[in-house]
Amino acid sequence: MALNAIYLYVDGSCEENRNVTSETPAGWGFCVIEGDSGLGRGHGDLIYEESGKVETHSTSKIFLGAEVGSNNTAELSAIALALRWLLLEGTERPAVIRGDSQYAMNIANGTWKAKANRDLASTVQKLWQEVRHIKEIKCEHVRAHRGHRWNERADHLAFRAMKGNTALPLQFWKPGKR
Repeated sequence: MALNAIYLYVDGSCEENRNVTSETPAGWGFCVIEGDSGLGRGHGDLIYEESGKVETHSTSKIFLGAEVGSNNTAELSAIALALRWLLLEGTERPAVIRGDSQYAMNIANGTWKAKANRDLASTVQKLWQEVRHIKEIKCEHVRAHRGHRWNERADHLAFRAMKGNTALPLQFWKPGKR
């Protein structure tokens, strides 16, 4: 990947990941980093972050196709919103999406087919293809809860959104603290 690449760390959160319904709370989060080394030591600068709840009601303006709140729908929602950000970002810089869900990344880039939440998966795949036409993009797996600063930040954003809380500002947040 080129030296000027931007890195997007994505994560989803859902405490009740069994017997989920459309009312099960789930949250997503992503952060955009410039100058990341990928080693987990927190190199690079945070240039943007966003988080929210997984929307399961088709009448919502931010509905992406999720049928239930679950960890998988949260992970896919994080990727979808990160891809939307890339479309709005307006440059041709290459992008790397880093996440701890191999399932979600493989669904997003079309390597795997979704067995559930097919509308959400289709939305994410269409966004992936749209981004791919304007810039180089790839996914990289990051191991969860291993102290990687930016993966931990994305986890923090998703967890707080799932709980209905705002994220702590970066200067007050400590990696590993939800």
